[in-house]
Amino acid sequence: MRRRRIADIEYAQMLLSRYTIAQLRHDGSLDRSAYVVLARLASDGPLSIGELSDLLRLDASTLQRQTTAAMRMGLVDRIPDPDGGPARKFTLTNEGRIRLDATRERSLHALDKILGDWTDDDIDRFAGLLHRFNAAIETYNPGSRKD
Repeated sequence: MRRRRIADIEYAQMLLSRYTIAQLRHDGSLDRSAYVVLARLASDGPLSIGELSDLLRLDASTLQRQTTAAMRMGLVDRIPDPDGGPARKFTLTNEGRIRLDATRERSLHALDKILGDWTDDDIDRFAGLLHRFNAAIETYNPGSRKD
């Protein structure tokens, strides 16, 4: 019974991921990888490749490609570490902030329409469970748990 429920969650999560990506690609917004990097820079301030790698759990070479593309589009700049560290950090440009905010606004608008007939309690419960799910994902380390 538990395995079937977990399989249902896995399938629903896969669909959710697919729909979110499709929504971001079809409305002229940032692509998913740029959106994730820019959102993290907006929330955490200037970050190095290593810090982004740790926070996003992505390989540094992947992030190097993503940040290089974002720099070419004028969405991020590289700056000296504000704390005086040796690593240069990435920060949002004004254009990056504008594009991030526009993409987020389109996403929020779409979610508001999708959840239009949900009660506030339903939305609160769903948001709480999603936060809990994401927190569990962020702390999951497959190499340290028994499978």
